[in-house]
Amino acid sequence: MMNQEVKRMPLLGDDFPQMTVQTTHGIKNLPGDYKGKWFVLFSHPADFTPVCTTEFVAFQERYEEFRALNTELIGLSVDQVFAHIKWEEWIKENMDIEIQFPIIADTGKVADELGLVHPGKGTNTVRAVFIVDAEGKIRIIFYYPQELGRNMDEILRAVKGMQTSDEQGVAIPANWPNNNRFGDRVIVPPATDVETAKQRMVDAKAGKHECYDWWLCHKELKK
Repeated sequence: MMNQEVKRMPLLGDDFPQMTVQTTHGIKNLPGDYKGKWFVLFSHPADFTPVCTTEFVAFQERYEEFRALNTELIGLSVDQVFAHIKWEEWIKENMDIEIQFPIIADTGKVADELGLVHPGKGTNTVRAVFIVDAEGKIRIIFYYPQELGRNMDEILRAVKGMQTSDEQGVAIPANWPNNNRFGDRVIVPPATDVETAKQRMVDAKAGKHECYDWWLCHKELKK
């Protein structure tokens, strides 16, 4: 008897799986239609549920901030497109918020591909978040239980942090850009050889950055 191939959830650094999906904005090809842009794909358990409604409102309220970072939003749940459209109408009529980003109407195939259905939670998708860069690489994955609504400011911060890391070749400290000790300063990646470690301290004396030690140096963010 042949063993069935076991699908695994995509990992950080993987290419986002290629797929064609039905959305409230028509058929889209992922990640191809977003080439050159970052995108945040987030799943929610179901339409017309209270926590999910608060999340969609919160995402929409920050949509322009995401777009300013060359980043698009894409929602997803195992609901028909008709339910998505009706839910959008309800949000507009009752909360005065128009959802402007697409929502994937999944039959279960996309959720299966991305590992979004928890075995103990029936067929509803969990609150997962995939942050995908402009080359279609998965850079961050958040995975929340159904009971806990997400913090959109943290997702926005994560996109900013990864883009800053890529652009400036630095690492990002805890709670950046509001770290209690470093503020919005960034971390110089630690040295991996003796000569670089020595040079770090020389550069610190020259004012290129500040160091607690050769392995913990920080500097101003390039504006």
